Amino acid sequence: MYLNNATSRICLGTIHYSNTPYHFTIYLNLTSLVKIKSNNFSKRTKVVIMKKILNLTKSFCLVTIILLFACSQRIYKVAYPTLNDGKYDSEFPYKSCSSELKKITETVRKVFCKVRYKNHIFAYDRKVTRQSLTKRVLQQAEDVVYFHRTVAGTGTVIFNKNLKVAILTCAHIFVKPDTLFTYFESGGFGGKRFIQSIAIKEVQENLVADFPEGGNCEILLIEKVGDIAILSKEFTKPPKFNIPVFNYPFGKARELEWGSFVYLLGFPKGYKIITKGIVSNPDRDRKGSFLIDALFNTGMSGGILLAIRDGVPNFEVVGITTSAAAEYATVLVPERQIHNYDESIPYSGDIFVANKKNINYGITRAISSEAILNLLKKNKNLLRKKGFDFEELWAVHE
Repeated sequence: MYLNNATSRICLGTIHYSNTPYHFTIYLNLTSLVKIKSNNFSKRTKVVIMKKILNLTKSFCLVTIILLFACSQRIYKVAYPTLNDGKYDSEFPYKSCSSELKKITETVRKVFCKVRYKNHIFAYDRKVTRQSLTKRVLQQAEDVVYFHRTVAGTGTVIFNKNLKVAILTCAHIFVKPDTLFTYFESGGFGGKRFIQSIAIKEVQENLVADFPEGGNCEILLIEKVGDIAILSKEFTKPPKFNIPVFNYPFGKARELEWGSFVYLLGFPKGYKIITKGIVSNPDRDRKGSFLIDALFNTGMSGGILLAIRDGVPNFEVVGITTSAAAEYATVLVPERQIHNYDESIPYSGDIFVANKKNINYGITRAISSEAILNLLKKNKNLLRKKGFDFEELWAVHE
């Protein structure tokens, strides 16, 4: 038997039928039937030989498939010998996983915290202190102004049942003080500090972008020290569009190693982004937290971290990002409402003090999956009373 690629001709040799040898050639065409070329076949003989040829062709195709599969398995094991070791992968994914990652990104949402403050401003000669502060003193403030503070981050939908939705994110996005004090530089008599202004929080909105019915959510669970928060939203009627839920298992951050590969999903500067990073200093606090070298920017807080165990698409959540290393500096800035100012003209307006944050890119801190699940387990009775059962999350983890 031999194969002639030029003519798409397979020569199978000789078939013996009724003690008579028949020599034949099979012409294969992907768009037509098998053709037999022979001058000494009767009609009945052709039928019998055709059956034998089909059986031989099936056997030939089966052997070819087995050989190809065996070769690919051998190549797979040589090229990726560590993908079946039960550990988190440290190599770049060996095949495309774009479709899986695209579905995961649909569960990741941009979250906001918008706070409105009422700010009471006092003159220095009033000598207002915290001890002398009363409701009447507030009413006698020299001026009252309103201002807003907005912080953006990332959340992931981890629950969606019975018109109730829960979103995993970071606590620091939504922890805002009820009162803000500023003081005059001079300490006054006896070291007393006189109040320059006092801002009182009036309204706080916890929002999820593109959520129906306004998107305003409640804080279902929050842990300030661990920097973990769960937002919740209960709809009055079924949403007009589907809200996908993250359905991959929670992994074990303590099993990460130096060099483990992770994906990071979030909304830096308001843009949905997926990036990658390498794990350093795993289990650095003996609670599973770790560092990654992925680029971090404002809005990435709360973004999920996906590790891969034994090849894609075996994704597992190993944590969420919380912050990046940064340095702070106090700078002088002009009035906040100035636009398109001509830098060649000396500025003579009011000057304000601002705190500028300079992010040290490449050093990103992560909260471990163990810390997240421990918080949910610790409050499982409270969560169940409110209609949120996360049993499936830690059942897989255990």
